[in-house]
Amino acid sequence: MLHKRTPYLIAAAALVAGAGAGAGSYAAFGSNGGNTTTIVQQASAKGSPAAATKTMSVNGVYRSAGPGVVEITSTTSSTSSDNSPFPFGGSQKSQAQGSGFVYDSAGHIVTNNHVIANASAISVTFSDGSKYTAKVVGADPSSDLAVLKVNAPSSKLHPLALGDSGKLQVGDGVVAIGSPFGLEETVTTGIVSALNRDISSTNNFTISGVIQTDAAINHGNSGGPLLNMSGEVVGINTQIESDSGGNEGVGFAVPSSTISTVASKLVSGQKVQHPYLGVYVGTPASRSGARIAQVKSGSPAASAGLKAGDVITAFDGQAIQSPQDLTAAVGAKAPGDKVTITYVRNGSTKTAQVTIGTRPS
Repeated sequence: MLHKRTPYLIAAAALVAGAGAGAGSYAAFGSNGGNTTTIVQQASAKGSPAAATKTMSVNGVYRSAGPGVVEITSTTSSTSSDNSPFPFGGSQKSQAQGSGFVYDSAGHIVTNNHVIANASAISVTFSDGSKYTAKVVGADPSSDLAVLKVNAPSSKLHPLALGDSGKLQVGDGVVAIGSPFGLEETVTTGIVSALNRDISSTNNFTISGVIQTDAAINHGNSGGPLLNMSGEVVGINTQIESDSGGNEGVGFAVPSSTISTVASKLVSGQKVQHPYLGVYVGTPASRSGARIAQVKSGSPAASAGLKAGDVITAFDGQAIQSPQDLTAAVGAKAPGDKVTITYVRNGSTKTAQVTIGTRPS
């Protein structure tokens, strides 16, 4: 039986009605936790981490990395209709608060896509309280990452080094810095609780290789860095799993290997392309392989003749023991690659030739 999860995106949101009303209470942006299958369409990510330095205390990590962490406020506007709950109608503005970090000395800031999605205005506040208007350079909803740009003087810019998330081990110490509930420069600490988790992005595609941590993460931590004990960014805090919507010690961070690949492309103006098979999969009754729950119409899987109920047991010669294996195997390919898929249908083993596609936007 598959475990049902209730993930929450962790931007903190306030609603402002009209021109003069105050901010409302913070609220969670929830994602659909009822879908227990995984859509196998994931990016291949190879990071370019900086070399590790020395191990520091939590205070040392904060003093080293804190100046490179920023608070992000994004504003979206909407026009109310006649049946609006606001008595005078007009325009309503909602604000989402999240976190981010300085990526380079050119003023690029990395954060979560869901922090700035559909924003009409974005501001970035540095650790010394100075605030600058930001523009979106690029975004990739499939990895829930975005890059902003601010025209700030070099004295304000303290780029953080990317560490190697591939070297993390369960039990390693980590530090989160961000602005939960608007409380800027908040530091929490914990360990790596698990590695290689899968979570769903805002467009319902899978983000794989995710880091699970028990460092306290709350609404407003979205987009902030998860750091190793050398002060290097090993992840971006993105979601929490919670029955209450608050911190319960189960947080998820997109790994630095994905950040490195996606951010570098967005900074250079490139579009991020993800390999695409086009199936939703779950664990079969046999507990081995990846059972297809649904095949997307027009996808490479559909063109190859794969159907719901098929159990994939091998992908390009690699044994598939679980849905996570298939996610990783697809993610290691590039659009245009041709692979052989071995699957079982009604007790018979079959093969299909598939050309990996590009994930639809």
